[in-house]
Amino acid sequence: MFRGKKYQDSAKQIDKNTQYEPAEGLALVCKTATAKFDETVELHVKLGVDSRHADQQVRGAIVLPHGTGKTVRVLVFAKGDKAEAAKAAGADYVGEMDLVEKIQKENWFDFDVVVASPDMMGVVGRLGKVLGPKGLMPSPKAGTVTPDVAKAVTEVKAGKIEYRLDKTNIIHCPIGKVSFGPEKLAENYNTLMGAIVKAKPAAAKGQYIRSCVAAATMGPGVRMNTAKLV
Repeated sequence: MFRGKKYQDSAKQIDKNTQYEPAEGLALVCKTATAKFDETVELHVKLGVDSRHADQQVRGAIVLPHGTGKTVRVLVFAKGDKAEAAKAAGADYVGEMDLVEKIQKENWFDFDVVVASPDMMGVVGRLGKVLGPKGLMPSPKAGTVTPDVAKAVTEVKAGKIEYRLDKTNIIHCPIGKVSFGPEKLAENYNTLMGAIVKAKPAAAKGQYIRSCVAAATMGPGVRMNTAKLV
């Protein structure tokens, strides 16, 4: 794969065989992020589980102490008082069947997170085939199916992120922006990694965290030392 000169220069500053302590590793991520925009810093955590087995799923949600630096657009399915509460909490879109039809007919996806009250799941279920593949389907595990939709909206806006395994048993999650600096990124990193460790399935055998790499949007990956976490 062709990489530009900036990327190659950045990559030279990183020792591929070293597992860096979080503070040092994240400082390197910030130092090697050379794009003209404020790059997002992502973690890629490979776990020693098999996501094909229901008892080895790793999934949950956590509020990062410093948020993600991203403005998140929240869509809420609720009615009556709950709809009003969601609007007051700052939801970007609130509705019922009208929004289901808009998504179905117009292929409309101008939102990042979907929250629903339990009584609306019958309606939201019709969107399973379109929301599911995009990772947008609300779920009780992620705290996005809840009677308290206003609280869910507030948490998402404050920097709540959902983590879950992909088919290759890797969790991909943003932990902030390069502009946060290493200290804030390290606090977000520790919060997310702590949640992933706590979510370890009882059925998981052997080494749980196989590898953890942090990288900015356009920057090279930096391997993190996770020995102290497990």
